[in-house]
Amino acid sequence: MTTTVIDDLRRSQILELLDQGKRIDGRALDEPRKLTVEVDAIPKANGSARVRLGDTEVICGVKIQPDRPFPDMGDKGIFICTAELLPLSHPSVETGPPNPDVIELARVVDRGIRESHMVDVSQLVIEKNKSVVGVFADIVVVDYDGNLFDACSYAATAALLTSKMPKWEMKDDVPTLVEGIELDLPTTTIPVSITMAKIGNHIVVDPNSDEWDSMDSRITITTDPDGNIVAMQKGGNDGFTIDEIIKCGDLSIKVGAQIRENLKQASKGS
Repeated sequence: MTTTVIDDLRRSQILELLDQGKRIDGRALDEPRKLTVEVDAIPKANGSARVRLGDTEVICGVKIQPDRPFPDMGDKGIFICTAELLPLSHPSVETGPPNPDVIELARVVDRGIRESHMVDVSQLVIEKNKSVVGVFADIVVVDYDGNLFDACSYAATAALLTSKMPKWEMKDDVPTLVEGIELDLPTTTIPVSITMAKIGNHIVVDPNSDEWDSMDSRITITTDPDGNIVAMQKGGNDGFTIDEIIKCGDLSIKVGAQIRENLKQASKGS
C-alpha cells in the first residue's frame, strides 16, 4: 500500500513538471542522459564495451568461435544476443531463469542490430553448409536506473564495432585456427535505438527509472545513419496516436544521430 502511494505521488510530481515542460532530473523532454562508452573493457573477450547511460550501467562481451550453420542458412554466419541482470543491479532482481522482460530486452537489442545488417554474416562462412563463424554478444546489466533497451543496445553496438575476429580454415572437415591472423569483425553500419516513454500526453526521450515506473507506454525505434527505421518495439498498457508515432520517429532520427557520433568516437579509440 505504501509503495503504491509513493508511486502515485511520484507520477503526479512528474506529470506536474511535464506540464511545465520540465523533467524530474532537469533534462529537456528530448534530451537523453549523459552517455559514456568505454571499449575493450574485458581483456579476454573478442570485443567488449562498458556503457553508462545516466546511472544505468551495462557491460557487453563478444565471443567469436566456429559453429554449425543453421539448416536453412548455410551461406551465412550466426549472430546471437543475450541479456542478464545481476542481482546487485536492482533490489527487484532475483537469480534464476530470465523473466519475460529480460527476454524481450535481449530480443529488442538483437533485432535492432540484425535488421540493420550491422554484422555482415555473409562474410562469416568458413565452408558453406559445413562451418561458419558464430558471433555471440552477451550483455550484463550491472546497475539499473531505467531504459535498459538503449543502454544494452549501445554496449552491444560498441563491442561489435571494436571486435577482432580470428581466422579459421577447414582442414580434414574441421575448422582450424590460423595462427597470427586477426581480422576486424565485418560491420556495415551503426544502428542506434532511442526509447521514448509516454507519460500522460507527453513524450520523453530516455526515461530514467522514476519516469519508467510512471509511464503509460513506451516505444523503442532503431535507425541507421541514413535515417531509415530498421526496428521498432512498443510496450506498456496505453497506445500512441499516429501523430505521436511520427513525432517519435523524428526524435529517434534526431537524437540517434547524436548518439551515433558518440559511438563512432568511442570505437576509434580502441
